[in-house]
Order: sequence, then structure tokens, then C-alpha cells
Amino acid sequence: MEQKETREKAILVGCQTVVDDDVRFQYSMEELGSLTETAQGEVLIAVTQKRDRIHPATYIGKGKVEELQALVEELEAEIVIFNDELSPSQKRNLAAQIPARIIDRTQLILDIFAQRARSKEGKLQVELAQLQYILPRLAGQGTALSRLGGGIGTRGPGETKLESDRRHIRRRIDDIKGQLSVIVQHRDRYRERRKKNKVFQVAIVGYTNAGKSTLFNRLSEAESYEENQLFATLDPMTRKLVLPSGFTTLITDTVGFIQDLPTSLIAAFRSTLEEVKEADLLLHVVDMSNPDYFQHEQTVNKLLADLDIKDIPQLTVYNKRDIQHPDFVPTASTPSIFISAFKSEDRQSLKVKMEKLIAEMMEPYEVNLPADEGKIISQLKNDTILNEITFMEESQIYRCKGYSLKDHQITGQLQKYKA
Repeated sequence: MEQKETREKAILVGCQTVVDDDVRFQYSMEELGSLTETAQGEVLIAVTQKRDRIHPATYIGKGKVEELQALVEELEAEIVIFNDELSPSQKRNLAAQIPARIIDRTQLILDIFAQRARSKEGKLQVELAQLQYILPRLAGQGTALSRLGGGIGTRGPGETKLESDRRHIRRRIDDIKGQLSVIVQHRDRYRERRKKNKVFQVAIVGYTNAGKSTLFNRLSEAESYEENQLFATLDPMTRKLVLPSGFTTLITDTVGFIQDLPTSLIAAFRSTLEEVKEADLLLHVVDMSNPDYFQHEQTVNKLLADLDIKDIPQLTVYNKRDIQHPDFVPTASTPSIFISAFKSEDRQSLKVKMEKLIAEMMEPYEVNLPADEGKIISQLKNDTILNEITFMEESQIYRCKGYSLKDHQITGQLQKYKA
């Protein structure tokens, strides 16, 4: 989908029910505004209503619908964006009364994802999520179209056209699923190879726009897309990261998490997050300049738990400390560190901290290596955390101390050289 040069004029609509507290509701409306701007829309006004529950037919009450009608005409809005996922009938009823395009939060996120996807896999996953969203909502046009036909009930030409649309969409969904499963198999093979070679894997996770790609780029000198926008990264990227001792790890940047992520998207992006399941250490990046940082942290931890990833060791990286929010208080139950991803000394401290945590997951070793064992010495530098290496002149031996992964083949090789 091409980015639109002209910004579409948008009105935002939110309904606060008894289950939403004021702060969370306010925040989710602000987030809807940021999402709209990321999708190249211009927010004219936000309309909100408090109700016991969402109106089953029109999401908001009858009076609010009339108010919205008038606002659309007065402000010449082109699009009205609702803060929740609308049911097919709500969407149909609203479209019949409001003279502007009606979209919901899910569609808005899908639109941004469509703009952002770079790789073939990313594009396929977005298309799959969009088709799965459209399918149950096709029926709406059918009832309107079937009146055109002369048949009783559903024999009109409109409905037949609708059926062929449905079939076409279902076929396309099956086709995409087939293509995605091939990509997933490829990725599984890569993962198997990495596991066999026992490479230590680090994954960066966090709320959207917390600074993950910036940190990823600075740590690994990679070219991941970084921008102050929601969902700047959609495709997982993996790069080499060398820690201070020379220990080599692989680091993966992942898609940003968001509260109330549409279910169709969680399913579509599961394979993107599969990378995270294989990680040995998670860097959970939290934007400490955001007033809602605590909510973000909770959202990410909840999604990790949903994905069955809560047992992987985690380092909470509180980012953007140069613009820290005045009310910020660290809340992580895991080890944590305060950094600004742009400062090289902060990144260095983070690498040191990571290395310390990784060493705790390893076994210590102390070995004496003959001077002619150059190959093993270079392996120790890359595949283990080598803290000390001393050359003993008289015995022509290298005394090495450090930490290695329990099931790495190098650990087995070191047995015979134990000091």
C-alpha cells in the first residue's frame, strides 16, 4: 500500500465502559491518535462517550451517532476511526448513517502493517490478517445486494457475486497459509543449524516505539529501519553481536508489542515471534520517557506469557534515560539497567551487564592449553566468555579462565586440559 501524500482528515471515536479506568482509556485514545498519524491521517477531533457497555448495534448511543453525523459534515472529515474492533453489523449500521469511511482500530493497525512490511513473509502475513478480517464482514454487502435480484431470499445476482468473492478470499487464504508454512520451515531449518552450532541467542522485545530498532542497530551496526513511529519494524532481523570479552552471540530485533493487539494479528505474527521462543536471553526494552511505561511493561509480559515464553531469562532495559519521565520508578522484577541507546558508554555498560548475566548461565572453566593449540584458543575467544589468559613462559602453556555453555562442544574438548 502506497503512503498517501495528502493526510486524510479523521475523527476518532472511543467508548469508555465500566471496565476501563480513566487513565487507561485516555491512554488508549492517545495511542489511537498516534496510530492515525503513523498511517498518514490528520486527527481533527476525538469524540468519546461513557456507557455501561458498548451499544450492540452502533457501538455508541443514538445521540452520539447523530452528533458524529453533524461533525463529519461540519469538519468535512473523510474517515471516522473507532477505538475498538467493530462487529460486522455495527460497521454496517454506522456506515448507513455516517457520510464518511468507517474503520476500526484493527483495520488501522493492519493498514500501518501493510505500509511497513518489507519482506515477502511480512507482506504475506499482513495480507492474511487483512483477508481474515474482511471475510466475516463481507456478508454486510450481501444483504444489500440481494435485494437487487429477482429471486426469493438469496438468489439475486448480488449474493452469487458475494459467494464467488468469498470463495476467492478463502482460496487466497489457503494459498498464503501454504506459502507461509514453507517460509516457516526454512526458518526452522536455520534455527536448527544455529542450535546445532550452539550459538547463544538474544532477542529484543518491547512495546512498539520503545527504541528496540535503535538499540539493535547501535549494538550490531545493522540497517534495521528506525523511526519515531509505531510499528517501524515488522520483519525479524538477526545479526551478530560481539560482547566485551569477544564472546559472539546472535541478536534478533522483533515486531513491537501493543495493548489490545487484534487477535487476527497475534495469529499472523506468531511466526515472527517464534524467534523469541528460541532465545537464551531476552532484552525487554521499556521507554522510560513514556508516562504509561508501566502499562507497556505489563502488556509485553502478558503477551510473553501467552506465547509461553515467560521462563527465558530477561534483562529489562529502561531506555531513553536522557528524557526520563519525572514520575518514572523502575518496576521490573528481573535484572534491569538504565540506558540511552544513542550513548556509546551506555551501550557498553549494557554489553557488560549482558555478559555478566550470560556467565551466570554458564559453567566456569580453568584450563592449561599448550602453546600450539591456537585453534582452541581462538574458539575460546569466540565461543566462551574468556576472562583471563596468561602465557606461562617456562612451561609454554596458556592458562585460561572463563565460562562456557554447558552443552557446547567446546566444553567437552576442554575436559582434558583442566588445570
